[in-house]
Amino acid sequence: MTASQPYLIPAQGVVFEEEIKKSRFITYLAHTPTVEAAKAFVQQIKEKHHDARHNCWAFVAGRPEDSMKWGFSDDGEPSGTAGKPILAQLTGSGVGEITAVVTRYYGGIRLGTGGLVKAYGGGVQQALTVLQTKEKIITSELTVSCAYNQLSLVETLMAEYDAQQIDAVYADGVTLTIVLDRRQVDTFCAKLTNRSGGQVEASPRSAEAP
Repeated sequence: MTASQPYLIPAQGVVFEEEIKKSRFITYLAHTPTVEAAKAFVQQIKEKHHDARHNCWAFVAGRPEDSMKWGFSDDGEPSGTAGKPILAQLTGSGVGEITAVVTRYYGGIRLGTGGLVKAYGGGVQQALTVLQTKEKIITSELTVSCAYNQLSLVETLMAEYDAQQIDAVYADGVTLTIVLDRRQVDTFCAKLTNRSGGQVEASPRSAEAP
């Protein structure tokens, strides 16, 4: 999958709660577009449930397949029984920019390593079944400079490609900053050059990462 392809992100948060052998498990899913946002959400839940035995978590803080932005923690549970099963559910879902925190209030009955894996992974799996998602379109910013009498040509083409104007400077000519679907950039630029007879060109404003 290329960096210009859209991917799914959470449309809103989810809370799922269940009791397993007297232990109370509360699973939280949230949209977290960055690693910093993911860590902040984890901290928020830890503070909310400071009296819980464990607040285990995992996040996918970018594109679903970008393992450089994954993270997880067992938060005191036996190694491999919480964070990894949570992360496995997230990465298997194909949803990006998502964090899961599973809070456990211990009920006095040990679940064993297999039981813990099933509890933590299962809670996230069930929360994901009710998660509403939306598509994130990857965009690029372009700068377009033209004469005043070429502005209508540019605006017509922008409308065809659903490009949005985010800035404009009016001086001897017009310099527009626009944003559009990254997959459309090459054809937009080619068509702009073609329709203006080579007089108007668009150039990337920045090489932003998705």
